[in-house]
Amino acid sequence: MTIRLGAIIAGLGLTAILLFWSLVPGVFTLANEGLPEEPDYYAFQEEHLSPAGGFAFEGPLGKWDYQQLQRGYQVYKEVCSACHSLKFVSFRNLEQIGYTEAEVRAEAASWMVPGIDPKDGSSIERPGLPTDRFPKPYANDVEARAFNNNAIPPDLSLITKAREDGTHYVYSLMQGYNEPDPEDVAESPDFETPPGLYFNEYFYNINIAMPPQLLPDIVTYSDGTEATTEQMAADIAAFLTWAGEPALIQRKQTGWFVIAFLLFATGMGFLSYKTVWAEKKKKKKA
Repeated sequence: MTIRLGAIIAGLGLTAILLFWSLVPGVFTLANEGLPEEPDYYAFQEEHLSPAGGFAFEGPLGKWDYQQLQRGYQVYKEVCSACHSLKFVSFRNLEQIGYTEAEVRAEAASWMVPGIDPKDGSSIERPGLPTDRFPKPYANDVEARAFNNNAIPPDLSLITKAREDGTHYVYSLMQGYNEPDPEDVAESPDFETPPGLYFNEYFYNINIAMPPQLLPDIVTYSDGTEATTEQMAADIAAFLTWAGEPALIQRKQTGWFVIAFLLFATGMGFLSYKTVWAEKKKKKKA
């Protein structure tokens, strides 16, 4: 008993020391230096844009628009993949957006991915296989910074999950490159766009390292859709939403079955309750 009590006291003492060590230095730093300075300005547009009619996958009865997802993949491949990775998505996942197995194999083979030479074990690049994941555009963060004004382009696999209102954020951001409104600038006297950065009214601190990407007709859609900036922004936003949550529609459909089951179970429980207590009430009256 004494040994157990001593062990408990020793554990509590160690916990207290660790808490003190982790919290107290931060408290002294906060007292001496204060809170970090916040930017003087944020995105000028708080409400994000939405395409006419919204996205097909929105709402409780939403469904994937496979043509749109394939157009979005084309935008990613021809525009976004030069800087942004998609490291959590494999080529074989493209079957989920309407590509056949043969098309997936052909599409994977059109990409070059890192590999090993079986002859001497040296690093090589080889055509991709359906089991491969999308390759990274840069070998490391140093190279990524060197080509992007010291900024590392984020991976896009989960970008719509990592940003508030992610789908509409991506849709808005891709169209947010324009001249700042003089009234907004007047409210932020310290506002400026440093050399090498670009003004984007939907980016959180307004100045973004990524230049405008979705120029009209920068891609030629295989289905003949006109490649306007709005169209491409909607397509890439839809594709990245799928990439971040491919089971979105399945989850919604499952939710309806769960709700139906719960309603059924509730009704059965209520009827059972009435039946059980009806017998007891009869016996009580008798």
